[in-house]
Amino acid sequence: MSNSGMNMRGKIIFYEDRNFQGRSYECMGDCHDMSSYLSRCHSCRVESGCFMFYDQPNYMGNQYFMRRGEYSDYMSMMGMRDCIRSCRMIPMHRGQFRMRIYEKENFGGQMHEMMDDCDNVMDRYRMSNCMSCHVMDGHWLMYEQAQFRGRMMYMRPGEYKSFREMGMSGTRFMSMRRIMDSGY
Repeated sequence: MSNSGMNMRGKIIFYEDRNFQGRSYECMGDCHDMSSYLSRCHSCRVESGCFMFYDQPNYMGNQYFMRRGEYSDYMSMMGMRDCIRSCRMIPMHRGQFRMRIYEKENFGGQMHEMMDDCDNVMDRYRMSNCMSCHVMDGHWLMYEQAQFRGRMMYMRPGEYKSFREMGMSGTRFMSMRRIMDSGY
């Protein structure tokens, strides 16, 4: 594989027990259901790339962003449940970032176009809700609270007309961050 191809790949090793002990599973891309490889997962090493972890199979449930590093007991560090059931590799994006956020579902209400991080939608745009979006360029993390806190959701290029229909009922996103080569 060429050097440029290697830069686009991620590699993560999951371990059943804390401190990188027990059975392990090496992953270099997306995995929709980890239960066939490991019965539980308490630590991991992200050797390259960035990943989203999900506490349900098929990229559902609570999401957690992980970048290169060692996580000897990530559950207690991050307040995670006892299981990671699926993971998705986030491709590294080089180039501009662009996303339109909308106050209401189905791209209704106020619209603002963003090209950089926003730590507080209310302060920047005087917008109390963000209920839909269109990601044109780049990969983003959206957070339910200002200052990049609370539950998060990974957004890749595409149209998202209703966060409620995506299983985020009652969630409104109040801050957004680009996922860049450095991990954020």
